[in-house]
Amino acid sequence: MNYTSTMQTKTDEHPLPEGWQLIQLGKICQPIRGVTFQSGEAKALPFEDSIACITTSGVQDKIDWESRCYIPKSRLSSEQQVLRLGDIVVSTANSKALVGKSCVVSHLPFPCTFGAFVTVLRLTNSDVDSTYLSHWFRSPDVLAFFFEVSANTTNISNLKVTDILAIEIPLPPLDEQRRIASRLNEQLTIVESALKAAEEQLQAAYKLSSLYLREVFDNHTANNWAKVRLGEILNPRKEIIHPYDNPKGPAIFVGLEHIESNTGVRIGSVDVEMSKLTGRKPKFYKGDIVYGYLRPYLNKVWIAEFDGLCSVDQYIYKVDNNKADTSFVAWFMRCPVYLERAPIDTSPGQLPRIRTEEVASVEINLPPLDEQRKTSLQITEKLNDTNNLINALESQLAEIESLPASLLREAFAGQG
Repeated sequence: MNYTSTMQTKTDEHPLPEGWQLIQLGKICQPIRGVTFQSGEAKALPFEDSIACITTSGVQDKIDWESRCYIPKSRLSSEQQVLRLGDIVVSTANSKALVGKSCVVSHLPFPCTFGAFVTVLRLTNSDVDSTYLSHWFRSPDVLAFFFEVSANTTNISNLKVTDILAIEIPLPPLDEQRRIASRLNEQLTIVESALKAAEEQLQAAYKLSSLYLREVFDNHTANNWAKVRLGEILNPRKEIIHPYDNPKGPAIFVGLEHIESNTGVRIGSVDVEMSKLTGRKPKFYKGDIVYGYLRPYLNKVWIAEFDGLCSVDQYIYKVDNNKADTSFVAWFMRCPVYLERAPIDTSPGQLPRIRTEEVASVEINLPPLDEQRKTSLQITEKLNDTNNLINALESQLAEIESLPASLLREAFAGQG
Protein backbone atom coordinates (compact mmCIF):
# COMPACT_ATOMS: atom_id res chain seq x y z
CA MET A 1 0.00 0.00 0.00
CA ASN A 2 1.39 3.39 -1.00
CA TYR A 3 0.11 5.66 1.70
CA THR A 4 1.11 8.88 -0.08
CA SER A 5 -0.60 7.93 -3.33
CA THR A 6 -3.69 6.74 -1.45
CA MET A 7 -3.91 10.06 0.37
CA GLN A 8 -3.38 11.94 -2.86
CA THR A 9 -6.30 10.06 -4.43
CA LYS A 10 -8.51 10.96 -1.50
CA THR A 11 -7.39 14.58 -1.69
CA ASP A 12 -8.25 14.70 -5.38
CA GLU A 13 -11.71 13.30 -4.67
CA HIS A 14 -12.30 15.58 -1.67
CA PRO A 15 -10.04 18.64 -1.95
CA LEU A 16 -8.70 20.01 1.31
CA PRO A 17 -10.15 23.30 2.55
CA GLU A 18 -8.46 26.52 1.54
CA GLY A 19 -5.33 27.19 3.57
CA TRP A 20 -4.65 23.49 4.27
CA GLN A 21 -1.64 21.65 2.90
CA LEU A 22 -0.28 18.11 2.77
CA ILE A 23 3.15 17.92 4.36
CA GLN A 24 5.40 14.97 5.18
CA LEU A 25 5.98 14.28 8.86
CA GLY A 26 9.70 14.17 8.21
CA LYS A 27 9.59 17.90 7.46
CA ILE A 28 7.98 18.87 10.77
CA CYS A 29 9.28 16.21 13.20
CA GLN A 30 12.59 14.89 14.45
CA PRO A 31 12.48 11.12 15.04
CA ILE A 32 14.17 9.81 18.18
CA ARG A 33 14.75 6.10 18.50
CA GLY A 34 14.16 4.24 21.74
CA VAL A 35 16.74 2.84 24.11
CA THR A 36 18.03 -0.72 23.66
CA PHE A 37 18.56 -2.69 26.86
CA GLN A 38 18.62 -6.30 28.01
CA SER A 39 15.52 -7.69 29.69
CA GLY A 40 17.57 -8.59 32.75
CA GLU A 41 18.51 -4.94 33.20
CA ALA A 42 14.91 -3.80 33.64
CA LYS A 43 13.70 -3.58 37.23
CA ALA A 44 10.31 -2.85 38.75
CA LEU A 45 11.72 -0.35 41.24
CA PRO A 46 14.28 2.48 40.86
CA PHE A 47 17.89 1.77 41.72
CA GLU A 48 21.10 3.79 41.78
CA ASP A 49 21.75 5.62 38.48
CA SER A 50 18.50 4.34 36.94
CA ILE A 51 15.77 6.07 34.96
CA ALA A 52 12.13 5.22 34.36
CA CYS A 53 11.35 3.67 30.97
CA ILE A 54 8.12 3.27 29.01
CA THR A 55 7.86 0.28 26.68
CA THR A 56 5.21 -0.55 24.06
CA SER A 57 2.72 -1.77 26.69
CA GLY A 58 2.71 1.73 28.17
CA VAL A 59 1.70 3.42 24.92
CA GLN A 60 -2.09 3.68 25.12
CA ASP A 61 -4.43 6.60 24.33
CA LYS A 62 -2.30 8.26 26.97
CA ILE A 63 0.91 7.02 28.54
CA ASP A 64 0.38 4.38 31.21
CA TRP A 65 2.97 5.56 33.69
CA GLU A 66 2.18 2.65 36.03
CA SER A 67 3.57 0.17 33.49
CA ARG A 68 7.06 1.73 33.62
CA CYS A 69 10.21 -0.16 34.47
CA TYR A 70 13.65 1.16 35.42
CA ILE A 71 16.86 0.74 33.43
CA PRO A 72 20.47 1.96 33.85
CA LYS A 73 20.95 5.59 32.75
CA SER A 74 24.10 4.41 31.00
CA ARG A 75 21.90 2.85 28.31
CA LEU A 76 20.87 6.31 27.06
CA SER A 77 22.96 7.47 24.13
CA SER A 78 21.91 11.11 24.55
CA GLU A 79 19.62 13.42 26.50
CA GLN A 80 17.39 13.41 23.43
CA GLN A 81 16.08 10.04 24.62
CA VAL A 82 14.44 11.61 27.68
CA LEU A 83 10.77 12.41 27.09
CA ARG A 84 9.61 16.02 26.83
CA LEU A 85 6.20 17.63 27.01
CA GLY A 86 4.56 17.63 23.58
CA ASP A 87 6.45 14.57 22.30
CA ILE A 88 4.44 12.14 20.17
CA VAL A 89 5.11 8.58 21.34
CA VAL A 90 4.53 5.84 18.74
CA SER A 91 4.69 2.07 19.23
CA THR A 92 6.51 0.23 16.43
CA ALA A 93 6.09 -3.20 18.03
CA ASN A 94 5.68 -6.40 16.03
CA SER A 95 2.09 -6.81 17.17
CA LYS A 96 -1.19 -5.98 15.49
CA ALA A 97 -2.60 -4.93 18.85
CA LEU A 98 0.26 -2.52 19.56
CA VAL A 99 1.67 -1.31 16.23
CA GLY A 100 0.83 2.33 15.55
CA LYS A 101 -0.47 3.02 19.06
CA SER A 102 0.39 6.62 19.85
CA CYS A 103 -0.19 9.45 22.29
CA VAL A 104 1.11 12.87 23.20
CA VAL A 105 3.16 13.48 26.36
CA SER A 106 0.81 15.90 28.12
CA HIS A 107 2.51 15.72 31.52
CA LEU A 108 5.74 14.31 32.95
CA PRO A 109 5.48 13.02 36.52
CA PHE A 110 9.20 12.09 36.52
CA PRO A 111 12.15 11.86 34.08
CA CYS A 112 11.45 9.00 31.69
CA THR A 113 12.92 7.40 28.59
CA PHE A 114 11.42 4.84 26.17
CA GLY A 115 12.27 1.38 24.88
CA ALA A 116 13.60 0.11 21.57
CA PHE A 117 10.21 -0.54 19.93
CA VAL A 118 8.97 2.95 20.72
CA THR A 119 9.76 5.97 18.53
CA VAL A 120 9.31 9.57 19.64
CA LEU A 121 8.46 12.32 17.16
CA ARG A 122 9.63 15.68 18.46
CA LEU A 123 8.18 18.68 16.63
CA THR A 124 10.66 20.95 14.88
CA ASN A 125 8.01 23.32 13.55
CA SER A 126 6.27 25.75 15.89
CA ASP A 127 3.32 25.97 13.49
CA VAL A 128 2.21 22.42 14.37
CA ASP A 129 0.08 21.53 17.41
CA SER A 130 1.19 18.28 19.12
CA THR A 131 -2.34 17.34 20.21
CA TYR A 132 -3.61 17.75 16.64
CA LEU A 133 -0.78 15.52 15.46
CA SER A 134 -1.49 12.95 18.17
CA HIS A 135 -5.14 12.72 17.10
CA TRP A 136 -3.99 12.34 13.49
CA PHE A 137 -2.04 9.22 14.40
CA ARG A 138 -5.26 7.62 15.62
CA SER A 139 -7.16 8.35 12.41
CA PRO A 140 -8.40 5.29 10.45
CA ASP A 141 -6.24 5.92 7.37
CA VAL A 142 -3.03 6.09 9.38
CA LEU A 143 -3.87 2.97 11.38
CA ALA A 144 -4.79 1.12 8.18
CA PHE A 145 -1.37 2.07 6.79
CA PHE A 146 0.40 0.77 9.92
CA PHE A 147 -1.47 -2.54 9.75
CA GLU A 148 -0.68 -2.88 6.04
CA VAL A 149 3.02 -2.30 6.67
CA SER A 150 2.94 -4.84 9.51
CA ALA A 151 1.31 -7.46 7.28
CA ASN A 152 3.96 -7.08 4.57
CA THR A 153 7.14 -7.47 6.59
CA THR A 154 8.80 -10.11 8.72
CA ASN A 155 11.14 -7.71 10.49
CA ILE A 156 11.27 -7.77 14.28
CA SER A 157 10.16 -4.16 14.28
CA ASN A 158 7.44 -4.02 11.66
CA LEU A 159 7.03 -0.26 11.56
CA LYS A 160 10.16 1.61 10.49
CA VAL A 161 10.89 5.25 11.25
CA THR A 162 11.16 5.88 7.50
CA ASP A 163 7.58 4.59 7.10
CA ILE A 164 6.37 7.07 9.67
CA LEU A 165 8.30 10.05 8.30
CA ALA A 166 6.96 9.46 4.77
CA ILE A 167 3.35 9.92 5.88
CA GLU A 168 1.70 13.10 4.63
CA ILE A 169 -0.51 14.92 7.10
CA PRO A 170 -3.26 17.40 6.13
CA LEU A 171 -2.21 20.53 7.97
CA PRO A 172 -4.42 23.58 8.44
CA PRO A 173 -3.19 26.86 9.98
CA LEU A 174 -2.15 26.62 13.65
CA ASP A 175 -5.30 28.22 15.07
CA GLU A 176 -7.43 25.77 13.10
CA GLN A 177 -5.30 22.86 14.32
CA ARG A 178 -5.91 23.92 17.91
CA ARG A 179 -9.64 24.31 17.30
CA ILE A 180 -9.86 20.83 15.75
CA ALA A 181 -7.77 19.30 18.55
CA SER A 182 -9.94 20.94 21.23
CA ARG A 183 -13.13 19.81 19.53
CA LEU A 184 -11.84 16.25 19.17
CA ASN A 185 -10.84 16.21 22.84
CA GLU A 186 -14.41 17.10 23.81
CA GLN A 187 -16.04 14.68 21.37
CA LEU A 188 -13.79 11.74 22.22
CA THR A 189 -14.28 12.33 25.96
CA ILE A 190 -18.05 12.14 25.44
CA VAL A 191 -17.65 8.98 23.33
CA GLU A 192 -15.45 7.43 26.01
CA SER A 193 -18.11 8.08 28.66
CA ALA A 194 -20.84 6.69 26.40
CA LEU A 195 -18.72 3.64 25.66
CA LYS A 196 -18.15 2.95 29.34
CA ALA A 197 -21.88 3.27 30.10
CA ALA A 198 -22.80 0.96 27.19
CA GLU A 199 -20.24 -1.64 28.31
CA GLU A 200 -21.62 -1.56 31.85
CA GLN A 201 -25.18 -1.99 30.55
CA LEU A 202 -24.09 -4.91 28.40
CA GLN A 203 -22.25 -6.61 31.26
CA ALA A 204 -25.36 -6.22 33.44
CA ALA A 205 -27.51 -7.71 30.65
CA TYR A 206 -25.17 -10.72 30.37
CA LYS A 207 -25.87 -11.46 34.04
CA LEU A 208 -29.68 -11.35 33.68
CA SER A 209 -29.95 -14.92 32.40
CA SER A 210 -28.07 -16.39 35.36
CA LEU A 211 -30.02 -14.25 37.82
CA TYR A 212 -33.33 -15.33 36.32
CA LEU A 213 -32.37 -19.02 36.24
CA ARG A 214 -31.39 -18.79 39.90
CA GLU A 215 -34.81 -17.30 40.69
CA VAL A 216 -36.48 -20.25 38.95
CA PHE A 217 -34.41 -23.04 40.51
CA ASP A 218 -33.63 -21.58 43.92
CA ASN A 219 -36.74 -20.17 45.58
CA HIS A 220 -39.32 -21.24 48.13
CA THR A 221 -41.52 -22.98 45.54
CA ALA A 222 -38.61 -24.81 43.89
CA ASN A 223 -37.29 -25.95 47.26
CA ASN A 224 -40.60 -27.70 47.87
CA TRP A 225 -40.35 -29.71 44.64
CA ALA A 226 -39.19 -33.31 44.90
CA LYS A 227 -35.42 -33.71 44.94
CA VAL A 228 -34.11 -36.18 42.39
CA ARG A 229 -30.55 -37.12 41.46
CA LEU A 230 -29.75 -36.41 37.82
CA GLY A 231 -28.58 -40.01 37.54
CA GLU A 232 -32.24 -41.08 37.95
CA ILE A 233 -33.41 -39.15 34.90
CA LEU A 234 -30.31 -38.97 32.66
CA ASN A 235 -29.20 -42.01 30.68
CA PRO A 236 -25.63 -41.61 29.34
CA ARG A 237 -25.12 -42.57 25.71
CA LYS A 238 -21.82 -44.31 25.10
CA GLU A 239 -21.97 -44.92 21.37
CA ILE A 240 -18.56 -44.09 19.89
CA ILE A 241 -17.52 -43.85 16.24
CA HIS A 242 -13.96 -45.22 15.94
CA PRO A 243 -11.82 -44.67 12.82
CA TYR A 244 -10.61 -48.28 12.94
CA ASP A 245 -14.23 -49.46 12.52
CA ASN A 246 -14.05 -47.95 9.01
CA PRO A 247 -17.17 -45.78 9.28
CA LYS A 248 -18.45 -44.22 6.07
CA GLY A 249 -20.83 -41.49 5.08
CA PRO A 250 -21.40 -37.82 5.91
CA ALA A 251 -21.99 -36.55 9.44
CA ILE A 252 -22.30 -33.26 11.29
CA PHE A 253 -19.77 -32.49 14.03
CA VAL A 254 -20.66 -30.14 16.91
CA GLY A 255 -17.82 -29.39 19.32
CA LEU A 256 -17.53 -27.24 22.42
CA GLU A 257 -16.59 -24.28 20.25
CA HIS A 258 -19.92 -24.54 18.45
CA ILE A 259 -22.09 -24.06 21.56
CA GLU A 260 -22.75 -20.66 23.09
CA SER A 261 -22.21 -20.40 26.84
CA ASN A 262 -25.27 -20.12 29.11
CA THR A 263 -27.89 -19.99 26.33
CA GLY A 264 -27.55 -23.47 24.80
CA VAL A 265 -27.59 -21.93 21.32
CA ARG A 266 -25.61 -23.73 18.63
CA ILE A 267 -23.42 -21.18 16.82
CA GLY A 268 -21.78 -23.50 14.33
CA SER A 269 -21.01 -27.02 13.15
CA VAL A 270 -18.73 -28.84 10.70
CA ASP A 271 -19.69 -31.27 7.95
CA VAL A 272 -17.39 -34.29 8.10
CA GLU A 273 -16.86 -37.48 6.17
CA MET A 274 -16.64 -40.30 8.69
CA SER A 275 -14.12 -42.26 6.64
CA LYS A 276 -11.65 -39.39 7.22
CA LEU A 277 -12.01 -39.20 10.99
CA THR A 278 -8.66 -39.26 12.81
CA GLY A 279 -9.99 -39.76 16.33
CA ARG A 280 -12.94 -41.29 18.13
CA LYS A 281 -16.15 -39.26 18.24
CA PRO A 282 -19.19 -39.79 20.50
CA LYS A 283 -22.48 -40.01 18.63
CA PHE A 284 -25.60 -38.09 19.68
CA TYR A 285 -29.20 -38.23 18.51
CA LYS A 286 -31.84 -35.55 18.04
CA GLY A 287 -33.28 -34.54 21.42
CA ASP A 288 -30.22 -35.62 23.44
CA ILE A 289 -28.49 -33.26 25.88
CA VAL A 290 -24.91 -32.65 24.75
CA TYR A 291 -22.97 -31.39 27.75
CA GLY A 292 -19.46 -29.92 27.87
CA TYR A 293 -17.84 -31.48 30.92
CA LEU A 294 -14.47 -29.78 30.34
CA ARG A 295 -14.51 -26.33 31.98
CA PRO A 296 -18.15 -26.87 33.02
CA TYR A 297 -18.39 -23.30 34.34
CA LEU A 298 -18.78 -22.28 30.67
CA ASN A 299 -22.30 -23.79 30.79
CA LYS A 300 -22.18 -25.32 27.32
CA VAL A 301 -25.37 -27.39 27.38
CA TRP A 302 -27.10 -28.05 24.04
CA ILE A 303 -30.21 -29.99 23.10
CA ALA A 304 -29.33 -31.71 19.82
CA GLU A 305 -31.38 -30.55 16.85
CA PHE A 306 -30.25 -33.50 14.69
CA ASP A 307 -28.17 -36.68 14.82
CA GLY A 308 -24.42 -36.12 14.74
CA LEU A 309 -20.99 -36.40 16.32
CA CYS A 310 -19.34 -34.39 19.10
CA SER A 311 -15.95 -34.15 20.79
CA VAL A 312 -14.68 -36.39 23.57
CA ASP A 313 -14.93 -33.34 25.87
CA GLN A 314 -18.72 -33.67 25.82
CA TYR A 315 -21.11 -36.10 27.50
CA ILE A 316 -24.34 -37.20 25.81
CA TYR A 317 -27.52 -37.85 27.78
CA LYS A 318 -30.96 -39.13 26.84
CA VAL A 319 -33.55 -37.82 29.30
CA ASP A 320 -36.15 -40.21 30.70
CA ASN A 321 -39.20 -38.43 29.29
CA ASN A 322 -41.51 -40.29 31.67
CA LYS A 323 -39.91 -38.42 34.55
CA ALA A 324 -38.48 -35.18 33.20
CA ASP A 325 -38.73 -32.62 30.44
CA THR A 326 -35.49 -32.37 28.45
CA SER A 327 -35.65 -28.60 28.14
CA PHE A 328 -36.28 -28.19 31.89
CA VAL A 329 -33.27 -30.36 32.75
CA ALA A 330 -31.05 -28.51 30.24
CA TRP A 331 -32.01 -25.14 31.74
CA PHE A 332 -31.16 -26.47 35.19
CA MET A 333 -27.74 -27.63 33.98
CA ARG A 334 -27.07 -24.09 32.65
CA CYS A 335 -28.10 -22.59 35.97
CA PRO A 336 -25.59 -21.37 38.61
CA VAL A 337 -27.45 -23.57 41.11
CA TYR A 338 -26.27 -26.64 39.19
CA LEU A 339 -22.66 -25.44 39.22
CA GLU A 340 -22.84 -24.83 42.98
CA ARG A 341 -24.15 -28.33 43.60
CA ALA A 342 -21.81 -30.07 41.15
CA PRO A 343 -18.55 -31.53 42.58
CA ILE A 344 -16.29 -30.08 39.87
CA ASP A 345 -12.72 -31.42 39.84
CA THR A 346 -10.16 -28.61 39.94
CA SER A 347 -6.97 -30.65 40.26
CA PRO A 348 -3.76 -28.57 39.94
CA GLY A 349 -2.33 -28.57 36.42
CA GLN A 350 -5.61 -29.72 34.84
CA LEU A 351 -8.58 -27.90 33.39
CA PRO A 352 -11.69 -28.06 35.60
CA ARG A 353 -13.88 -31.02 34.69
CA ILE A 354 -16.73 -33.14 36.02
CA ARG A 355 -17.10 -36.93 35.76
CA THR A 356 -20.26 -38.78 34.74
CA GLU A 357 -20.80 -40.13 38.25
CA GLU A 358 -20.47 -36.60 39.62
CA VAL A 359 -23.06 -35.30 37.15
CA ALA A 360 -25.31 -38.16 38.24
CA SER A 361 -24.93 -37.18 41.91
CA VAL A 362 -26.25 -33.63 41.49
CA GLU A 363 -29.76 -33.13 42.85
CA ILE A 364 -32.41 -31.32 40.83
CA ASN A 365 -35.68 -30.02 42.28
CA LEU A 366 -38.26 -31.62 40.01
CA PRO A 367 -41.93 -30.56 39.82
CA PRO A 368 -44.59 -32.60 37.97
CA LEU A 369 -44.03 -32.98 34.20
CA ASP A 370 -46.74 -30.47 33.21
CA GLU A 371 -45.18 -27.84 35.45
CA GLN A 372 -41.72 -28.62 34.10
CA ARG A 373 -42.94 -28.02 30.54
CA LYS A 374 -44.72 -24.81 31.55
CA THR A 375 -41.62 -23.57 33.37
CA SER A 376 -39.39 -24.41 30.40
CA LEU A 377 -41.57 -22.33 28.09
CA GLN A 378 -41.52 -19.42 30.53
CA ILE A 379 -37.73 -19.59 30.78
CA THR A 380 -37.34 -19.72 26.99
CA GLU A 381 -39.62 -16.71 26.49
CA LYS A 382 -37.92 -14.72 29.23
CA LEU A 383 -34.41 -15.46 27.99
CA ASN A 384 -35.40 -14.73 24.39
CA ASP A 385 -36.32 -11.24 25.62
CA THR A 386 -32.97 -11.04 27.40
CA ASN A 387 -31.11 -12.11 24.26
CA ASN A 388 -32.97 -9.46 22.24
CA LEU A 389 -31.87 -6.88 24.80
CA ILE A 390 -28.26 -8.12 24.61
CA ASN A 391 -28.34 -7.96 20.79
CA ALA A 392 -29.64 -4.39 20.92
CA LEU A 393 -26.97 -3.36 23.44
CA GLU A 394 -24.23 -5.05 21.38
CA SER A 395 -25.39 -3.12 18.30
CA GLN A 396 -25.42 0.10 20.29
CA LEU A 397 -21.93 -0.61 21.58
CA ALA A 398 -20.66 -1.30 18.05
CA GLU A 399 -22.10 2.01 16.86
CA ILE A 400 -20.40 3.89 19.70
CA GLU A 401 -17.11 2.10 19.01
CA SER A 402 -17.26 3.27 15.39
CA LEU A 403 -17.74 6.93 16.34
CA PRO A 404 -14.06 7.84 16.99
CA ALA A 405 -13.06 6.71 13.50
CA SER A 406 -15.86 8.77 11.93
CA LEU A 407 -15.06 11.84 14.00
CA LEU A 408 -11.34 11.63 13.21
CA ARG A 409 -11.92 11.02 9.51
CA GLU A 410 -14.23 14.05 9.27
CA ALA A 411 -11.89 16.26 11.28
CA PHE A 412 -8.86 15.59 9.08
CA ALA A 413 -10.89 16.08 5.91
CA GLY A 414 -11.70 19.58 7.11
CA GLN A 415 -15.31 18.69 7.92
CA GLY A 416 -15.05 18.90 11.71
